Amino acid sequence: MLKVGLTGGIASGKSVVGEMFVALGAHLVQADRIAHALMQPGEAVYNQTVGHFGRAILNPDGSINRSKLAEVAFGKVTDAVGKRTSRIEELNRIVHPAVLRSQDEWMSAISLQDPQGVAMVEAALILEAGAGDRFDRMIVVTCNTEQRALRFAARQKIDLEAARKEVARRMAAQLSDEEKIKSANYVIDNSGSLEQTRNQVQQVWEKLRAEAEKG
Repeated sequence: MLKVGLTGGIASGKSVVGEMFVALGAHLVQADRIAHALMQPGEAVYNQTVGHFGRAILNPDGSINRSKLAEVAFGKVTDAVGKRTSRIEELNRIVHPAVLRSQDEWMSAISLQDPQGVAMVEAALILEAGAGDRFDRMIVVTCNTEQRALRFAARQKIDLEAARKEVARRMAAQLSDEEKIKSANYVIDNSGSLEQTRNQVQQVWEKLRAEAEKG
């Protein structure tokens, strides 16, 4: 089985690309969905996150408000030496180990189910988490900054200027596309039409399939 990491910056279109790979036959799991499940009340990650960031991130029903958590995690704070940093690394230290364990369990199950298949993990922070070596191949999805803002605005139902600011804030806490590409086996430019993206996905899929079948 071929283990593939699918990554890219905020609002680059990773999920759309992932769906295209699934349509061609890939097995896919989204790290964000794993993290969401791990942050449900009663889970260890939930308890650690609330304990670290405080109850201000909670909804009235006790569930974690992901927007409030993102605001706290990506917001700038001043450290002991006066440097302005975000708290996203603190959140990542809580969430990433549990997410990685869950991904490994999923890939092991897929390996038994489909030994010559392609198991793909979609995650924004594979490289930032130092998890790139867990995969046989790495795909990086890119797009231009304005398109990120347009997609983020549509997804979050906010105005474009607010989206531009939020995208810039989150991108500052992630590796740049240029840095991600250094670790990529394949790059999919999602700046054009869906059909152009689909053509790139098809080309990459044919190579992944061939590698998976070789074992």
